[in-house]
Amino acid sequence: MSAESGIPTFRGAGGLWEGYRIDEVATPGAWEKDFKLVLEFYNQRRRAVLDANPNRGHEILAELEDDFDISIVTQNIDDLHERAGSSNVIHLHGEIVKARSTVDPELIYKLESSEIEVGDCCEKGSQLRPHIVWFGEEVPMIDAAAEICARADFLVVVGTSLQVYPAAGLIHAAPLDIPKFIVDPNIPQNTGVQNLKAIAASASTGLQQLKELLSEFDD
Repeated sequence: MSAESGIPTFRGAGGLWEGYRIDEVATPGAWEKDFKLVLEFYNQRRRAVLDANPNRGHEILAELEDDFDISIVTQNIDDLHERAGSSNVIHLHGEIVKARSTVDPELIYKLESSEIEVGDCCEKGSQLRPHIVWFGEEVPMIDAAAEICARADFLVVVGTSLQVYPAAGLIHAAPLDIPKFIVDPNIPQNTGVQNLKAIAASASTGLQQLKELLSEFDD
């Protein structure tokens, strides 16, 4: 969804993320082994997010709120949906513009700068960490996301291989008989999903096509 804004997708060639192995920067074990490296890695990612702007795809989703009750469930950790104007966004994998306590996951703070420094602590005195769901951690918003999908009148999936769980399973939480759309340059094969229409295009181009298709639902 955010690739057109210049934010790299999570996994690059060889399973690397921006030149790092996932187990070096995106697991609880990585934090325990070298939390300074993890902090700097996410500080770099945060600076990139703050320098980026929403793309046309983000804007189209925000514009659809004029005609539909839109809920966005995203695996992305950036805030580009919010900055584009979307009002109801669930971040399954956390938010890079926030930090949280390492001893109390309920203590979450909106960052005032691009950095989390060594020695930045929560009110209980523990080092702050990125507010990110790492591999090996529970996805706390997955149940809320599944409830939204279960109530949907139509479902749109943008920019995903439908291979990363538990998020990939959300499409199966939607009612079988509702219209479903997938927007991606590389459409996954053999999804086993009923009533699924494929739009083989980038987020911006594909969502413009989708917006035109959805005009028939606007009553």
